[in-house]
Amino acid sequence: MKINLPLSCMLVFSLAIGAGGMAHAQTWPAKPIKIVVAYPPGGPNDLSARTIGQRLAEAFGQPVIVENRAGAAGNIGSQYVANSSPDGYTLLNGASALTIAPALSKNLQYDVAKDFAPISMTLVSSYVLAAHPSVPANSIRELIALAKSRPGQLNYASSGVGAPPHLAGELLKSMAKIDINHVPYKGVGQSISDLVGGQIDMMFTATNNAVPHVNAGRLKALAVSLKKRSPLLPNVPTIDESGVKGFELGSWFGLLAPAGTPADIVNRLNGAVIKIVGTADFRERMSSQGMDPMGSTPAEFSAYIKSEIAKFSKIVQVAHIQAD
Repeated sequence: MKINLPLSCMLVFSLAIGAGGMAHAQTWPAKPIKIVVAYPPGGPNDLSARTIGQRLAEAFGQPVIVENRAGAAGNIGSQYVANSSPDGYTLLNGASALTIAPALSKNLQYDVAKDFAPISMTLVSSYVLAAHPSVPANSIRELIALAKSRPGQLNYASSGVGAPPHLAGELLKSMAKIDINHVPYKGVGQSISDLVGGQIDMMFTATNNAVPHVNAGRLKALAVSLKKRSPLLPNVPTIDESGVKGFELGSWFGLLAPAGTPADIVNRLNGAVIKIVGTADFRERMSSQGMDPMGSTPAEFSAYIKSEIAKFSKIVQVAHIQAD
């Protein structure tokens, strides 16, 4: 049976709901907060989540629990958060792969641009294009000239098909108009080992992975992938300043909530995160790992996510990449 409420009753009901939502936001957090990491423990995503989580716990006076929900290239943990209650108690420590997923995963069960409420970016990190010393090129310009003189003969490794280092290699191929072969690995460890051993010519890898080998002379750093030089390799130029204008691809981390999370809660979390990434101890700890702390407004983070989705989609399309 359909019941028609008088307009006055409907207004009272709407106001009551609004008041309830405001009261909820004002009393938040009243219980522990969970940050989901969509990858196994021990990696940079896990490290950043635990470091930020500890400081959020201090800021809000509630425990912050980091929960690892790994699998499907980050999609399992991401989908879990997308489907969680939008009450501010379940958050995602998102990473670059989140914005690659729409281009590679045909059956993605969530919409990256619509099913999350971005809170703030927290970190960005550059990749370094490292080469074996036997490769007769010491700069990007020399590498491009070498690749054009030996089309299809040079190879580059990555930590897996569709991973950011793979897409960085494909972006370089496209922008520099060179023909180099991709050799995918299942993870970073073996690919670095083979690069140091000379079985692979070059690869994009996290700066902190490359630095010990570069300092020891086992590898040489040709350039870094963001438009800002890495603090771990201050004398190594960027690819953009090396002549491939506009080249920029790195990794990022940021905190997101499920879509529909009250704006008051998102703004409180944003304010706390901005303070955290601005502290000297946080910046020092993250910089030592090759990551550059960077906060943002929710709107800025939302726009960045959409721009990254578009960028990665174009790379995947041009290179005809298909996930394993």
